Amino acid sequence: MSHNDRWALILGASSGFGAATARALADAGFDIFGVHLDLKSTLPRALQVKADIEAKGRKAFFFNKNAADDRNRAEIIAAIQEHLRAGGSIQVLLHSLAFGNLKRFIADDPKDAVDRKAMEMTMDVMANSLVYWTQDLVRAGLLTRGAKVFALTSAGSHRVFLGYGPVSAAKAALESHTRQLALELIAKGICVLALQPGAAYTPALRMIPNHEKAVEYVRSQHPDGRLTQPDDVARVIVALADPRVDWVTGTVIRVDGGEDNW
Repeated sequence: MSHNDRWALILGASSGFGAATARALADAGFDIFGVHLDLKSTLPRALQVKADIEAKGRKAFFFNKNAADDRNRAEIIAAIQEHLRAGGSIQVLLHSLAFGNLKRFIADDPKDAVDRKAMEMTMDVMANSLVYWTQDLVRAGLLTRGAKVFALTSAGSHRVFLGYGPVSAAKAALESHTRQLALELIAKGICVLALQPGAAYTPALRMIPNHEKAVEYVRSQHPDGRLTQPDDVARVIVALADPRVDWVTGTVIRVDGGEDNW
């Protein structure tokens, strides 16, 4: 595969882990397709990521669309196929979609509790969309032998936090989807992994109720005295993206400096 054939597709490319990974993969010689959902007020962060990639001499095509929408997914994949008509494929797919409901299951006022629509939306965006994107990319011939699929889970998949219930369920499902996709894709030479970052001060974390207390606790308890940084995760993805690393699949890899041990 030539240098110019190395493409990555980042779902959730404008901030946090997605943005850091897009920049790190660009440093490693990848061109980037990015999908993000930003309003006018936050669009500059996506434009900055795109500019940073291009400043490294790499190509960047960004789509400001809801990645969990079926029609949007079809349109984006068709556009990617057109871009790669002359050759190339997606060697890295990162699923970094962090949009979900953060209401409790039980509340005195029913309006303050998660409902069916919100629960299903959270599961669809943060878990099920991994399956649909992977299915369609494989069917389109865009994910081929040697490709890596990464999903971002969290300690919430097996720990409980007030107000994190819907997202916790989605993360547990995401890990299950990772194992099943890995089973079905290993014969095609495609590896599927879930990465579990430690607590990182990203826009997604700042949406969690009482996140300040969680941040303070992690900083006070972690042996290294710091939070996980998006770049910590990005470096691991770059390392695992090496096509020679082809026998690690269907598992969760913690990238937290040991945070989840205690």
